[in-house]
Amino acid sequence: MENPRDRVIEIISSLERKDGSATSRATSPGAGGQSLETDNKLTTRNRPRTYPYFRYLPYEIEDESERQKNFEKIVQNLFVAVEAGNFSPDATHWTREIRNWLGLKFDPTKDQRVRLVKLYYELALAPGIDVTAAERFSSVRRKHYLRPGMDLTLDWRPLFRELKVFVLPSEAGMVHTTNIKRNFRTLTKLCAFAQLYFDPRDTPTILQEILPHFSTSFAEGAFVVTGLLNMLLPTTPPPPEQSNLLPQHYLPSMFHLWSLISRSRVFDTTFLDLFSRLARDSLASPDVPFGECGIFTREQTSLIFTAILRLLDIPVGQATSPYSGAVDLSAGLAIMLERDSKKHPIAHHIARWIVMSLSPACVDQTQSVLTQLEGLIQAVETFFHPSNSGGWTKTLSQLVYYLADFFIMRWNRERSGEMEMPEERKLSDLLKRRFVLCLREVIFMGIYSKSGTAMNFALSTLQSLAYLEPQLILPGALQRIYPSMQGLVEVHRTTSSLRALQVLSRIMARTKGFRCHVTTMLGLALPGIDANDLEKTLYTLSYIQSVCYNIPFYDFTEGRGDVSGNLFASQWITSEVDKMEQDGVHVELRYENELDGKVEELILRSSTAGFAEFLSAFLGKVFTLLENLPDAARVRSGSPEENVINTLPATFTPLLASLSPELYNMALNKVAEFVSNHVIHQARDAMAFICSALCKVNPAKALKRLVPILIQSIRTEIDENGAASTRNTGTDVLPRDRGLVWSVSMLSMCVVHVGDAVLQHKQELFDIATYMQQKCQGIPTVHVSNYIHHLLLNLTGTYTVDYSLYEEDVLARGLGPQDWGKYPEPKSLNIKWHVPCKEEIDFAVQLFESQGTNALRQLTALTNGTSSIKRDGIGKEWSDEVSRNLVLLRLLLSGVSVLFDPNAEVESAENSASQSPGDTDMTDVNGHGSGEEEYDGNDDGVPAALLEESEENEVKPTFRYPAGYLLSERDSCYFGLHNIRKEAGETLHKVHQFLTEKQEDDVACFGPLYTAYKSWFIDVGIERSAHVLDRVTRLLSADIHPYKLTGLRKEYPRPLLLRRANVYHLQRLRHNSYPRPKTKLSETLLLDLAQSSMSLYTEVRRNAQSSGEAALKAIIGARPLVIPPLISALEVGIENSDFARIKGGMYTLLFGSLAKTISRDWRYAPRVVKAYIAASTADKPSIQKLCSTATLQIMEFGRPLERMVILDREVVKGIAPMEDVKGAVAKKRSKVLKKRVEIEQKKAALSEELVDMAKKSHWKKASRTAAIVITLGLRFESIASQSMIDLITMGAIDGHPSLRGLYSGAFVALFSLIDSRASAQHKYENYIQDKPYLPAKIRINTQTDDPRWTEKYLASFGKPEAEFYVDHDHPGWLVWDKTMPAYKSNPKFDVEYDETETAALIQIGKSLDRKWFSALFDYFKQEPRDAGADRFRMSNAMMLSYTFELMYQGSTSATLSDVKAEIARIYGDGTDKHQHRATAEILGALLSSTVDKGIEIRTEIWEYAFPIVQNIFADGLTPENSSYWITFLHLVLQGNDPRRSWPIVESLANFRLDMSSNAAFKESSKIQLLQQCITDLGWHFQLEKPIIEDFLEHLDHPYKGVREAMGLTLAALYRTRYHESYRDVDTFISSQKAASSIGTRPYRPSAEFSQTIHDIFERIERWRHERIPGQQTPSSYTSGGKTVLLWLDSALSSFECTELLEFFPNLFLEQLLHMMDVKEDQELQGLAYHVFRHLPNIPHRLGEDSELIASLIRIGTQSPLWHQRLRVLINMQVIYFRRLFLLSQEQQRSLYDCVATMLQDVQLEVRLGAASTLSGMIRCSPQALRTVMIDDLKEKFTKMLIDSPLPKKSKGTLSGSGTNTPTPEHSKLILTRHAAVLGLGALVQAFPYASPPPSWIPAVLATLANKANNDPGMVGKSVKTILSDFKKTRQDTWHMDLKVRTFSTWRRVKLTCLGQAFTQEQAEDLDGVLWKSYFA
Repeated sequence: MENPRDRVIEIISSLERKDGSATSRATSPGAGGQSLETDNKLTTRNRPRTYPYFRYLPYEIEDESERQKNFEKIVQNLFVAVEAGNFSPDATHWTREIRNWLGLKFDPTKDQRVRLVKLYYELALAPGIDVTAAERFSSVRRKHYLRPGMDLTLDWRPLFRELKVFVLPSEAGMVHTTNIKRNFRTLTKLCAFAQLYFDPRDTPTILQEILPHFSTSFAEGAFVVTGLLNMLLPTTPPPPEQSNLLPQHYLPSMFHLWSLISRSRVFDTTFLDLFSRLARDSLASPDVPFGECGIFTREQTSLIFTAILRLLDIPVGQATSPYSGAVDLSAGLAIMLERDSKKHPIAHHIARWIVMSLSPACVDQTQSVLTQLEGLIQAVETFFHPSNSGGWTKTLSQLVYYLADFFIMRWNRERSGEMEMPEERKLSDLLKRRFVLCLREVIFMGIYSKSGTAMNFALSTLQSLAYLEPQLILPGALQRIYPSMQGLVEVHRTTSSLRALQVLSRIMARTKGFRCHVTTMLGLALPGIDANDLEKTLYTLSYIQSVCYNIPFYDFTEGRGDVSGNLFASQWITSEVDKMEQDGVHVELRYENELDGKVEELILRSSTAGFAEFLSAFLGKVFTLLENLPDAARVRSGSPEENVINTLPATFTPLLASLSPELYNMALNKVAEFVSNHVIHQARDAMAFICSALCKVNPAKALKRLVPILIQSIRTEIDENGAASTRNTGTDVLPRDRGLVWSVSMLSMCVVHVGDAVLQHKQELFDIATYMQQKCQGIPTVHVSNYIHHLLLNLTGTYTVDYSLYEEDVLARGLGPQDWGKYPEPKSLNIKWHVPCKEEIDFAVQLFESQGTNALRQLTALTNGTSSIKRDGIGKEWSDEVSRNLVLLRLLLSGVSVLFDPNAEVESAENSASQSPGDTDMTDVNGHGSGEEEYDGNDDGVPAALLEESEENEVKPTFRYPAGYLLSERDSCYFGLHNIRKEAGETLHKVHQFLTEKQEDDVACFGPLYTAYKSWFIDVGIERSAHVLDRVTRLLSADIHPYKLTGLRKEYPRPLLLRRANVYHLQRLRHNSYPRPKTKLSETLLLDLAQSSMSLYTEVRRNAQSSGEAALKAIIGARPLVIPPLISALEVGIENSDFARIKGGMYTLLFGSLAKTISRDWRYAPRVVKAYIAASTADKPSIQKLCSTATLQIMEFGRPLERMVILDREVVKGIAPMEDVKGAVAKKRSKVLKKRVEIEQKKAALSEELVDMAKKSHWKKASRTAAIVITLGLRFESIASQSMIDLITMGAIDGHPSLRGLYSGAFVALFSLIDSRASAQHKYENYIQDKPYLPAKIRINTQTDDPRWTEKYLASFGKPEAEFYVDHDHPGWLVWDKTMPAYKSNPKFDVEYDETETAALIQIGKSLDRKWFSALFDYFKQEPRDAGADRFRMSNAMMLSYTFELMYQGSTSATLSDVKAEIARIYGDGTDKHQHRATAEILGALLSSTVDKGIEIRTEIWEYAFPIVQNIFADGLTPENSSYWITFLHLVLQGNDPRRSWPIVESLANFRLDMSSNAAFKESSKIQLLQQCITDLGWHFQLEKPIIEDFLEHLDHPYKGVREAMGLTLAALYRTRYHESYRDVDTFISSQKAASSIGTRPYRPSAEFSQTIHDIFERIERWRHERIPGQQTPSSYTSGGKTVLLWLDSALSSFECTELLEFFPNLFLEQLLHMMDVKEDQELQGLAYHVFRHLPNIPHRLGEDSELIASLIRIGTQSPLWHQRLRVLINMQVIYFRRLFLLSQEQQRSLYDCVATMLQDVQLEVRLGAASTLSGMIRCSPQALRTVMIDDLKEKFTKMLIDSPLPKKSKGTLSGSGTNTPTPEHSKLILTRHAAVLGLGALVQAFPYASPPPSWIPAVLATLANKANNDPGMVGKSVKTILSDFKKTRQDTWHMDLKVRTFSTWRRVKLTCLGQAFTQEQAEDLDGVLWKSYFA
């Protein structure tokens, strides 16, 4: 179930937020200071509304004072509810009212907003508030923000208090049972909204509070601290005078914390999130220093970009991931603090950080955020190519999307003044240009992506970039789109081009020059409408739709002498297309400056002459499409056919609206002809939509043309073809009827939403309706009823009837080229509405009455037997007739729903509903109240009024607002209408009675009957059954989506702006359709639905249930009315084992909205619970499954009600009303309290009853009962009843495993409740506020002034004596606090229990005799049923430790000696693993239960248990049981002071390797235990020295298992030696700031550690020389090497990996390379290779990597072994890529030089490796470096090739004899030539996808073809491979030269692939290489 707080948060967010989009809150500007500039009591908004909703309505509306009055009334009621403690349902109801009020676009004042935000924040975090109580504080998404600091400040402490419960449980105190814990997701969402409003002045306090918890010794602490900082640290700018709060004051500390945990994706993500918000919020503040890297320094920026490169998951060569899974696994509880990666993708943080750090300062600097961004995009450019997709594709496409989105948001908001910021930081034109150029190339690749998601992102980005810089984007786009639209390339490129055109259409239509291409593009798009490719059809239609919204289809050449026809335009287009072909992708079309304005206008005018031709062709295409449409498989199946049918009306409406009158006439004639001459059944809906669009755009003209044809056609079909003359079976329309259905469908869509034009055809339309009703049978009747429904909707509705692109005055002055792409101001629209006139209403009422009375008459006749159609039990005529009339009745009721007055029922309710003097302190609008019957048959004398659910029987006031209701009680037709509605209800009841008695199996009639019921109930005031508002809103948002640009406000085409007004009108209607009071008739109908919800027939049940659900929401007090009969029916069904009725009852009562009512209404809850338990024994799987699903729902019933909620009185008083409401509060509070007492009594009584039932029942029933009892029976005040305690205690040793599991859980819950209650000192307020009192806990003052304090502190852990125990790992690891938590070493007294707790404990203790323990231990020893459960079960140990604590108090029947005897019995001889598991669990419980006991008990237990454990550790461990004992050790040691378990710690630490032993497992298992001990104790383990010495001495241990254990233990030991221990937080922050902008470098190895490492590697080197080459047997070298490698692997995969950096260059590299050469030991080789690949992934700081790079270069160029030279290449490439932003230019050059030198290596493999490394390095280099390197290398390799020609063969040698031995000179020559060829090839292959290839490539290819192609052997082969690969990677773009390729050979192609890149000579040079003759 959703957690209570989720809603609260959303309401808070809604009151704060500014924009609904995903990136919105992320972009609100920072605080503008701390003062209030205006009076918040008067202002409502920071920015006036863009759209004047109220002004556009066609009727009079309320004034502002009335809205405010209502709002104040709502807030007053909310205040009363909160003060009275009635959070649910009352406070949630008023919250919903606030949401609805805000939903109507009403604005509270800022002051009110602030007070409400504070109240909801308080409620969301109030201690003691029930977790589901706030569940219905629903989302009120208001899009206004309060400015942080200026308008609103929130306190972070309550949120921190709640988060601590989850992530710092040791700090939080008590272990809570479920009823208090909130959902952590809710809290993190709340943080996202509240964080913006935390006071930046609290930053030091937050750091003081959170930083001391940081520790890597227990790594979870580090993750929790960073997670909390990210959640809570205020990012808004501090007040100007406090410089110590500026970001750069504490940023170095953040970077230092980041560097403490390397190789973690979580850390990277967290810090990027934090920094990006910091960048966003600081951007606007003039007080925060800002430069070319935003608020960051260059060094910080380089580090962040390096992290970004890591996060993008780009694969590099053979590199492994830069992240280590093991590090993130240790995040533990901190995963709760991570943001949801779907809603907050990492790309979003990256983009936000980059864009919010941009400013004009970036443009001139060589190193800035902008240059780094360019470098980043250039480095990963090839990964955008469609052929190169993978896991990175989505992230990269998201990244560019968010980059463009944030940029455009900043650009727009800076321009509009919405984002206030210093001038010098505003984005400039130059910056914008560079930004667009940076993303341009990758976006042109991205739009052709194979991944749909990536393509969507790319298209959105394309739109944003084109909006920013049309001159840079449109030429390239057109150059790519033209060929694909002309059908010259693959289909997928055509669809991508169509989609690109769609997003660009708006920008093209308004950009000079480019708009002249629009009409040509429309023509080119037409072939896309194709029945064989529906996807392409869909995109074509969408494109045409978007063009129609942007330009008018008017011929601008008419009546002008200077231009006629479209010849001028087509000549111009032809020349432009030729230019694009010539210039290729780098084409520049400088229309802005080079095209004369007048000429451009003439071209545009000329181009419009083709519109008539286009329209004609378009309609032809659509008609052909419709004729060939396949049948849609099912309705709403999402099939392509269905999508096309839905897209057609969306395209036609704007198309027809944009046509000039002449073109409209043409379209009308074509459509009318088509409709009258065709019947295409599967295209019926699509064609009807097209007709509807025609009629909407020009109703009078279209109806005059269409109505006569259609009516004539209908009469012909009926009279001459006998259509619809008989009924038919099945659901398909008979071929005979299809013509009729076609015409009726067209007609019904022609008369809906067209306004009063239908009055011209009033009589014909009325007559044809009557005629069809008389004549038709079978399926067509549904279409006939639908026609009447549509006609009624049209006549009675208020809606907009305006679809024009332009206002009337613009059309009157005449349209011209200047009107293309123009959008109106949202504030200055003139909207045409249809408001029904008297004549229309009379016509509607006449139609309704004639059709309605006829239907009612027929239904009555059919049910009372007077009809001519009889029930003969055989045919279906009778059922058909009933169904037909029911469908008609339903459609009539919903057709005139807007004429029904919701208030009409209030009067009748007054006269009919049972009245009582109940509690009516909440009344409805008209002051009426309704109560419930007082007595409900409760035997226990509890007044029903106390138990009933107030929400159901009190009429809550809801404020109605004018929504254009048309009738008044004075109107003649008012009562007539309402009487027919009443009569309809009565008739429906009669039909229901008749069917249930006589035709219970006639399922076909029940469906229409209950949908008619549904309409009768809910279609009052608005047609709710059709979900009109949802549908219209969804369609509008889909149409608006392409026009939404972040930062622009409602810049939409006019038709879309008009539709927004229509939606607002519907919102008002929907608001007014609130629940109505009950009447006698509605009660009867509700009971009918309840009766049928329990029907025997599944279909009937389902229909009745869904209608019932809808009806319950429409009628006040409906739920208490239907619940009793439903429960009774369910009970009867259970008694009679009537499975159908059981299912009906369960579904209705437990899976709908009744469940919540029942759970609150304890008149019914006990019966439902008992019925549920009885039903759970039913012998039918489907019912069993239902019961399982409902268990949680039923358990919710038993949850305790709120006893006490602690709120800040001041915050609640903030919303107190002016008038005195004390009386109302007191009255309500006493009622709430009484009700709580009564309900709790009922719960207790039920609990007792169920306890008895559980004791006597079969296990299946008992398990259901037990689950419920546990939530019902455990209470803070009484703990639990005696019988329940007995049930749970004895249940823990029940014979059935699942029952035993259930009761054991309850047993632990019972104990933890008693403990929590005692430690809260028996006070509920302490309990809910989490204030435990633990007698043993103390605070120790830290002596941080003593420089040796940390040293002394750590030394104390190395001795067994202690004056106090420090169980927490974090104190002092990073920083010292003033005090630290500790525990007394010999507490004299324990927690004190009061009488209630003591009684409960004694009651439990009575049952805990030896027999109980014996039985329990036997169950522990049982073999688990599945292998997965065969492990040490913590739950068992936890349960037992509670019982042992009870035993120490002397409260149990069993004694310690009994337990000892039982342990001895269970352990037996210890040969079986199950004996070990049970013993480990019992001893674990025994030892951990003594933690807070006095010294005597502890000594006794340890003296007993330790010898057993010691013996097992010494001799009893086997591979089968060692895992149990490792977990046992974990249980005893983790989170405890080592001195508590000193005997075990000491004995493990005293372990020494026994070289004489050959029991490898024995040794390794002891080391594993030692390793567990070290890991659990962390830096508190102080006995390491002798262990390290012992291990280092025996590194070359002969046994593999021992070596592995040693390696991992050494890594663990050294990992836990590190700590920082700054004296306090201020010292920490200042020392980091003083060190550098990224803080100090952590993990510097100590001198001792360095010495150790050097010694080890010297030994390894010595052993290497001692080993005989080729030795097959293990040697000291291979064994010692493996131990060290395992240690290094563990260390390098961990966060402290940077400790080893300084040993990489001189020690590790060469040794690892040597080990990889030991072929005889594959394990050593594999390990060495694995560790070797770790090296480049370890993060170095700036400048720390020079030695490593020098070493790599040295080995690569000088090593005598070619394997080693080859292997260093792997790491060179990875280091180069990973450290792209950190390497200096010299280092980059030296790496290039090294790789280039290695191309001349004597070994072929090294040369090939160097070539691929070189091309990879060039590919990912930034542009500037890339250009320089290419020039240098190209020159170098070309010179090498030319300077070393092959000697000509002497004439004497025969070609082919080739037996000559090559001379050394010759070999050297070949080598040089091969190096040159590979080098040039690497340059070419660095650009596999660049299209066109860079300008220097043709020359290089020509050189290769000329100079080396004919070389024999590998040189010639390499040349051919390079050239053929070059062509292969360009298959996609080869089309550009198709026109030339028709010539037979490649010679003519001139390889212009990609735009004339090659000259004639270059192409001829390649001819011989690439062309193969047909005959060859």
